[in-house]
Amino acid sequence: MESNDRNGKMLKSIEQSPLYRICNPGSIAFFGASNSHAPMGSIIFSSLRAFGFQGALYPVHPTEAQVQGIRAYRSVLDLPQSADLAVLVLPTGIVEEILDQCGRKGIKHAVVVSGGFKEVGDRGAGLEKRIKETALKHGIRFLGPNCIGVANPYERLNTTPFPYEGPPGFIGMASQSGSFVTQMFQNLSKRGLGFSTAMSVGNEANVDIVDCMEYLGACPNTKVIALYIEGITRGKRFVETARAIVPHKPIVAFYVGGTETGKRAGLSHTGAMAGPDRLYDGMFQQSGVLRARSLQELFDFCWVLGALPTPGGNRVLIQTHSGGPGTAAADACGRAGLDLPPLSAETVEKLAPFLPHTASANNPVDFTFVKNPTQYILDIPKLLLEEKNADVLLLYLLVPSKLVTRALVQLGVPTERAPEKTGKVIERQTEAIAALLHTQKKPIVGYTLMSLEEPFSRSLIGRGLPLFDEAERAARAIMAMVQYSRFRDKLLAGMGDVRT
Repeated sequence: MESNDRNGKMLKSIEQSPLYRICNPGSIAFFGASNSHAPMGSIIFSSLRAFGFQGALYPVHPTEAQVQGIRAYRSVLDLPQSADLAVLVLPTGIVEEILDQCGRKGIKHAVVVSGGFKEVGDRGAGLEKRIKETALKHGIRFLGPNCIGVANPYERLNTTPFPYEGPPGFIGMASQSGSFVTQMFQNLSKRGLGFSTAMSVGNEANVDIVDCMEYLGACPNTKVIALYIEGITRGKRFVETARAIVPHKPIVAFYVGGTETGKRAGLSHTGAMAGPDRLYDGMFQQSGVLRARSLQELFDFCWVLGALPTPGGNRVLIQTHSGGPGTAAADACGRAGLDLPPLSAETVEKLAPFLPHTASANNPVDFTFVKNPTQYILDIPKLLLEEKNADVLLLYLLVPSKLVTRALVQLGVPTERAPEKTGKVIERQTEAIAALLHTQKKPIVGYTLMSLEEPFSRSLIGRGLPLFDEAERAARAIMAMVQYSRFRDKLLAGMGDVRT
């Protein structure tokens, strides 16, 4: 897919993006690290090394011959060659001088972590204006200032102070807060998720959130784009860019600053000028961007949108073996704007052999009890996914490992072998659900009252099933998929595109 540069010219490839070398550098000149491990520069340099960056590292320090065991250089002008990227974690007052030296060395990309610019008032705004002019003079494109830079786990790149956790993933993130990048590493890892590339834009003096969207829209590792927004300066370009991306890739935004208190906080954080909620609601609707109302919801939506096929409509079938969770799910679906169609006569007939006399063949389909518990996982979901009147299966899941272990012991399995056998039972069941995920065209979403740390839950999540700890979250995530489908179809229709 083609994307647009800052002036509106179409990019022919991702390599033309100003962010390409920032996110995929072959070498890095680093300013602000020392042999004292307390300063932020040292912490970030250590994080960069610990993640296993494979390119050349050139720490620059005015007095140290080595920094953390790596040869250091007194000036960037002393480097044996130019670098793809400069990372600056320096006192505010010397950033302009060092950026100028980087330009003279031929370095064309930078991450300016240093704060103290427009977010602190007029004096800082003046300093920011000067570094923008210096960058323009040398043709430098940079993230920041007042940011933490970028994490690209596919390239073992992490310019943030936090260690990256988990595998590379499919969520591309652009954030006007560094915390919502770094402090999500562990949270996403627990869901079996990870970033494809995550960028903190800070004050957006040179590269802004629209530039990031364009890069992520063209990024082959990104399936869904997450945005944390405190204010958008290029509103028209934001809408145009999103409308070009959404037909091919969903975008989810968490906007803050729509209240007076939020607006003041954003201004002091990154100098962002926020607008009223209704303005951003309209902008998102116009551009096909889904709005999340919390950070949790942002990643809930990204999870299902990146992991599951897009549903053909808003009709949901609920499968449960417990009445309360089924009723709660039905209520949550209703509040989210989802429909619960009755089962067709064909599906009722197919289910008959599996339905005990205590079961309900309505929707929710409540089995109450199944003589062979494996049928609940292995056979019944497949039948419900064949229902012609439904688009999504919402599956209640409850397999406590201690209950399985106890049952195995009662069946004669030696106590010392029961935990191992339990693991194999759970593995078989989760493999069956994973097989459905990969062979069925309709999405499956799970919910449970168990802990998501329970072995059965962990195994399901690890195999790619979005599993939520309450029906409300699951229902809102399903509705996000439905809304994306509608946005996409509307934009494709406007482009004269026809889905196959």
